[in-house]
Amino acid sequence: MDTMNQEIAALAWTGLHMTPWKLIGLTGASMFALRWLVQFVATHKAGEPVIPRAFWVMSLAGSTMTLSYFLFSSKQDAVGVLQNLFPAFTAAYSLWLDLRRPRHGARRMAGVAQAATAAPAEAASRAGPHPPG
Repeated sequence: MDTMNQEIAALAWTGLHMTPWKLIGLTGASMFALRWLVQFVATHKAGEPVIPRAFWVMSLAGSTMTLSYFLFSSKQDAVGVLQNLFPAFTAAYSLWLDLRRPRHGARRMAGVAQAATAAPAEAASRAGPHPPG
């Protein structure tokens, strides 16, 4: 039996059969579940539904960890693989899209800079023609 599937002796006092792969799987499942808390907090803070980048990072990490548990541990469960394969792909794609677009703060600052440079030109056009001088 390989090391990753052997029970962790230091945790035997808990009465739970815990292996390194099981810890990876449980950590991944916890991360995948806690992403909803991150999304809830971000939505509450914004006052509207939002999906923060941390949601996609946690989705990708959690589903990848859980997927690796089902693929490489002694469990080798096809149901678990299928259950985590699609979310891992979807999270990776969504994170890639999110990383490609400018953040809200960057867009807001670009808009402020554009408005600041446009303001003198607008003021000059409203003033009308200047007398020769």
